[in-house]
Amino acid sequence: MPYSIFGNKFTQHSGITELMDDLNEGVQGGDDILMLGGGNPASIPEIQTRLAELMQELLTQGKLINTLANYDGPQGKNSFINALAELFNDLYGWDLSSENIMLTNGSQNAFFYLFNLLGGNFSAGKKKKILFPLAPEYIGYADASVSEDAFVAVRPKITELENGLFKYHVDFDALEISKDIGAICVSRPTNPTGNVLTDDEITHLDQLAQDNNIPLIIDNAYGTPFPNIIFAEATPFWNANTILCLSLSKFGLPGARCGIVIANPAIVKAMSNLSGIMALSPGGIGPEIALPLVKTKEIIKLSDEVIKPYYQNKAEKAVTLLQSKITTPNFKIHKAEGALFLWLWFKDLPISSNELYKNLKAKGLLIVSGHYFFPGLDQEWKHTQECIRLNYAQEDDVVERGITILADMINELYEN
Repeated sequence: MPYSIFGNKFTQHSGITELMDDLNEGVQGGDDILMLGGGNPASIPEIQTRLAELMQELLTQGKLINTLANYDGPQGKNSFINALAELFNDLYGWDLSSENIMLTNGSQNAFFYLFNLLGGNFSAGKKKKILFPLAPEYIGYADASVSEDAFVAVRPKITELENGLFKYHVDFDALEISKDIGAICVSRPTNPTGNVLTDDEITHLDQLAQDNNIPLIIDNAYGTPFPNIIFAEATPFWNANTILCLSLSKFGLPGARCGIVIANPAIVKAMSNLSGIMALSPGGIGPEIALPLVKTKEIIKLSDEVIKPYYQNKAEKAVTLLQSKITTPNFKIHKAEGALFLWLWFKDLPISSNELYKNLKAKGLLIVSGHYFFPGLDQEWKHTQECIRLNYAQEDDVVERGITILADMINELYEN
């Protein structure tokens, strides 16, 4: 059956669909598959217990059924939006109203809206691109535009640190904002690397965006104030030219599919219209569950006192384990500053990262090949074929077994 141009683009193989297929395969496969690839958050007992209590309360009160039985508006659940505005105003003095916030069916949904609003084909034959100033970037961005050739990325500066670590920084000397750029987009912490852009880098990017009359999009799905999976100093940032995206997924509700967008009212209105046409309304179950947590600021307490230390401890243990098992001096780990992942760099890797992914999958270990994380980077760069993303957030025995399989293969590759 012939498909349209749209159909051909969105039915072809992509990194994000491979990742989600692997994630589902891992969930269904049980103990036979070690899931160190996808972005499922950890099962944190204290968080799961609290969410179960909230759902039971909603069920007892009849609110759960009421939420499932009714549509919200295209902008999302009003009570949750109002509570979020009050929370951010109280925490940061941002002077938000309900006109500054909308909800989406997860962050992926939000970025599809944003990239197609601000990038792609415009009237009079003009075309705008989304600029990623710090590659590598999130795998899910790569195919989130209806237009072809919708992204452009800039190679980072690489700073090698002590103890086998390294860190990416924005190369502002190489960063050009041409007239065909429709928006700047960064994630903070960055998926896949765990990199946290410094306050100076964010301020510099904001100034460039304002100077060129384009918005700065910040993907804050792992950031502060919730779920606060961030281990470096980072000041929360928003202004009227910033589009800040958050999520309930990494707080522990990925199945609820709730993304949060904070922007100026014009952007929120445009995205709400898109939401009405494409989805009628975003799902209400996640906002209903999280509403009391936001109202009482318990979501901040749980993020600060439970979620952040849980992940930080897991990250430190995984780094120690990797460095003890992988013997080649060509192995580097990006400094773990946040998110659920470790970004592993194997200098002069004898095979491509995608071949490594396939070989590890054959042994029951799922990771993600690094080559998927460079959308918009046109120039050849060997580094893109030397990295993998590893999810350290699973059970300790799963992480240890997975790292052992990885280490055995890496050590053998370099020895040979």
